[in-house]
Amino acid sequence: MSVQDEVRPADEAADAAGYRVPHYINGVRIPSSSGRTADVFNPALGKAVGQVDMAGEEEIDAAVAAARAAFPAWSRVPPVSRARVMFRFLNLLQEHRTLLAEHIVREHGKVLADALGEVARGIDVVEFSTGIPQLLKGEYTEQVSRGIDAWSIRQPLGVCAGITPFNFPAMVPLWMIPIALAAGNTFVLKPSERDPSPSLVLADLLAEAGLPKGAFNVLQGDKVAVDGLLKHDDVDAVSFVGSTPVAEYIYATGTAHGKRVQALGGAKNHMVVMPDADLDQCCDALMGAAYGSAGERCMAISVAVAVGDTGDRLIEKLAPRVRDIKIAEGNVDGAEMGPVVTGAAKARIESLIAKGVEEKAELVVDGRGYTVAGYEDGYFCGGTLFDRVTPEMTIYKEEIFGPVLCVVRVPDLATAVEVIEANEYGNGVAIFTADGGVAREFTHNISVGMVGINVPLPVPMAFNSFGGWKRSLFGDQHIYGPEGVRFYTRHKAAMQRWPDGTSKGAEFAFPQMS
Repeated sequence: MSVQDEVRPADEAADAAGYRVPHYINGVRIPSSSGRTADVFNPALGKAVGQVDMAGEEEIDAAVAAARAAFPAWSRVPPVSRARVMFRFLNLLQEHRTLLAEHIVREHGKVLADALGEVARGIDVVEFSTGIPQLLKGEYTEQVSRGIDAWSIRQPLGVCAGITPFNFPAMVPLWMIPIALAAGNTFVLKPSERDPSPSLVLADLLAEAGLPKGAFNVLQGDKVAVDGLLKHDDVDAVSFVGSTPVAEYIYATGTAHGKRVQALGGAKNHMVVMPDADLDQCCDALMGAAYGSAGERCMAISVAVAVGDTGDRLIEKLAPRVRDIKIAEGNVDGAEMGPVVTGAAKARIESLIAKGVEEKAELVVDGRGYTVAGYEDGYFCGGTLFDRVTPEMTIYKEEIFGPVLCVVRVPDLATAVEVIEANEYGNGVAIFTADGGVAREFTHNISVGMVGINVPLPVPMAFNSFGGWKRSLFGDQHIYGPEGVRFYTRHKAAMQRWPDGTSKGAEFAFPQMS
């Protein structure tokens, strides 16, 4: 059976019965013995189209045990040979990228073009991981003292776990898996239960690429699986991407149980619009950054900070474009925005819009109550635009995670910076300006981890690293790129001296260069 046949989404005839998403442990797909399952929804249809197994203690132990058993042999594979597995995985991902995107459209609701873009950004990190022989190189210093040489090496940690969010069911796992595996670790992935099928596509492709059984495992589930991994004695490191409250919990629980943890949390990303900015360019940027993927991105721009007299002109240009967003099921040609992921998410977004009205923000475009013909039960939200929002309002303070853009008006750049600095999050920020000096000063001084200059979504490429500041990151290192390599390895320093260079007699003084 081919990869395509095994993991392709169910067709219309199968929809009535639904499909089942099991675990993947030690190279085999297995159902849960716990008896617990959860529905998998198609957000455009607003109905369950399958079920996913929920892990219990038995599956948690089995997945970690498989990874632990595979670690000694995989960690001893030469880095160049591990890189060759990643090269084959890279080629298979490129060949099957549409298949992955189909799953994302089906279970997350993204439009197809956006889903393909997500897969492409994940593939970039796999490509980066193929350079692992170079990335693991240490440093060698000859003659640090008489007859003594020293060097450093980076070695794998052991069993690593990844807990990933619903909004990027392929890309975020691919931010973790290839670097962890290429560095010589083994891996247990706990994907979101809302869109679990892409995890099995990745498992199948890794197996086809030649990864040994047990080196990669998928544990489907909920908080039971998360807690099981965080507290398991045989898990050495945990990576997480998601909301800030959960990130705090992951970090506190994982570190309390002796694990290395990186936990990326929430965001409230601002885009500063200076009076000298090209407003047409700004509006193009805001439309994609605020409403792309229905606003369900941790890097989405949810606040436009209009400096000086730009507010009226910005609203005038944005409002008709927000009303005209083409909202449809993800496979429809020309669709610009699909549904949000669940009915609960839709209800929360609409309740926050109502809260904004209650708190006297000016509702310019109201996306509540939106329906799509033929998909009346789908979880669609229309694009929403607020003006004259202030930092005290709930819609400013909370991460809405939906297609809602708030415009905050300030008199000058200094006030814009004060607003951004006062925010609890420090994930991403952008400034649109024609003044290089302003851009340079803003970039150097703002307390945010990722900065865009006339770029609305400053997501670093695979050979850099991704991560925010303040309450957008818990842990010391950002994800993927050079910091990802450091996270998934540990540093070891070595010194050597051979008998001919050893002086006779004991030395009681602390060693020094001589």
